[in-house]
Amino acid sequence: MTADQFNVGEFLTASVPMVATLGLEYLETTDQRAVLRMTDQKAYHNHVGGPHAGAMFTLAESASGAIVIAAFGDQMSRAVPLAVKAEIGYKKLAKGDLLATATLGRAKAEVLDELDAGQRPEFPVHVEITRADGAVTGEMTITWTLRPNS
Repeated sequence: MTADQFNVGEFLTASVPMVATLGLEYLETTDQRAVLRMTDQKAYHNHVGGPHAGAMFTLAESASGAIVIAAFGDQMSRAVPLAVKAEIGYKKLAKGDLLATATLGRAKAEVLDELDAGQRPEFPVHVEITRADGAVTGEMTITWTLRPNS
């Protein structure tokens, strides 16, 4: 199944309950880039009035998952995508609505070549979290793998 055959945002909202809990919106999901929005929600604020670090982490991780599904969803009959590790840096106070923009850190073809060779490829996804004024409030790198099905 390719990203063109289903809506990535609808798929992830239905299969990942935390996405619906935070009300994440999928603005763009391609194999080149994924952009998600988290609207400002007082229920998820921290002690300084911005979104809790856990909410920002979930926003960024969800953006990474969206690009992985868009890029490699057609491989799910032979491999399952799994997050291996993540590192996040909180750069500026986040206030208001936030956008998370994810990009693949390796060429899709290179990852697929490794999978075709019987390997378990790993690849980074880089995510930038910005507020409405364009300021970068956080950066995250998530390492993903395509684990071949047994």
